[in-house]
Amino acid sequence: MTVKKDHYLVVSAGTIQGVFPQVPAEFAGLEMLDYTGHLVIPGLTDLHIHGPQYVFRGLSMDRELLDWLNFRTFPEEAKYRDPEYARRAYRLFAQDLRQGGTVNAVVFGTIHKEGTRILMEELEAAGLRAYVGKVNMDRNSPDDYREETEDSAADTRAWIQETAGAFSQVKPILTPRFLPTCSDRLMELLGQLQREFALPVQSHLSENQGEIAWVRELCPQADFYGDGYQRFGLFGGDVPTIMAHCVYSGEEELLRMKERGVYIAHCPQSNTNIASGIAPVRRFLDMGIRVGLGSDVAGGHSASIFRTMAEAVQVSKLRWRLVDQTLRPLTAAEAFYLGTEGGGSFFGRSGSFQKGYAADILVLDESRMPYMEELTVAERLERYLYLCGEKDILHKFVGGRMLF
Repeated sequence: MTVKKDHYLVVSAGTIQGVFPQVPAEFAGLEMLDYTGHLVIPGLTDLHIHGPQYVFRGLSMDRELLDWLNFRTFPEEAKYRDPEYARRAYRLFAQDLRQGGTVNAVVFGTIHKEGTRILMEELEAAGLRAYVGKVNMDRNSPDDYREETEDSAADTRAWIQETAGAFSQVKPILTPRFLPTCSDRLMELLGQLQREFALPVQSHLSENQGEIAWVRELCPQADFYGDGYQRFGLFGGDVPTIMAHCVYSGEEELLRMKERGVYIAHCPQSNTNIASGIAPVRRFLDMGIRVGLGSDVAGGHSASIFRTMAEAVQVSKLRWRLVDQTLRPLTAAEAFYLGTEGGGSFFGRSGSFQKGYAADILVLDESRMPYMEELTVAERLERYLYLCGEKDILHKFVGGRMLF
């Protein structure tokens, strides 16, 4: 992490031009915004969040993954068949993201075509950059929240075509929920759609031990969980792919992810809340795997990526102390990287103040965090990760456009 004190961040045409001790002569005519005394940092990326789960965050946290899905998640997501309900709920969700530090989000919708378009509309209106997925599920879910296989693929195709070019900052992403809820035939059809439309893919991987055992029963032909995606062309390579969690990914699975450039969305709050475990993020980084952070609302109860950064450090310390002392805990600087450029790179040039990157910028307000002695800029940023709240961002820019 590079820190500059009392420097000028120069932006032109929505793009970072550099960070300088004095404004270069060629930029002398640009408008000057004075944020003296404030922390100015790159915008944050949430690589894994469920839009329809926002309204029930903080509930049923005493249940493990599969029980939690059946008891709370599937019944709630089924409500999004009602466009009016979807509009009200997604507006709350999008406005929360707008007021927080997230500039990029990779979002699960529901199985409903119309509701997922509404989600895209609300995120676009909020000024955010996002990939949004219409979820696919044709088995192992309630009768009122399950698709017929061919209908699932047909609705996904129609949704892709209807939203093509409709938004400037929000794009579609293929979203098989996870292997237990997607038959081989549905995965085959999604693979065909991926090749036809060249879309990225998001899903879940090796999150919970019960889930992994279930996948072995349902997909006996797969060498490991991730291989079940790759057999249908939905696991990296030429397909930009995000897999959330990877708490229990084995050596072969991790090597395959590295080889194929699959991103891991690390979700420490969710993994704690629904008792999945602690992902070995140090191992991912040491292997050179691409890693970012996910709030995973509503497995996670907060959409704050600042909070997720702090929790990534905290759970890595627990893993180091209690599970494996060969894997050093994350530092605050490393967690900050994961929440900025680490995840932001999925969107291209985002999450850094290097020249040519998108002008995704946060101006932070530390007025509620007084301190007695002078702190370095790095120390102030570390405090902010732990102490920030929902109202501690003074200004937010996405691609050079000020949202507030």
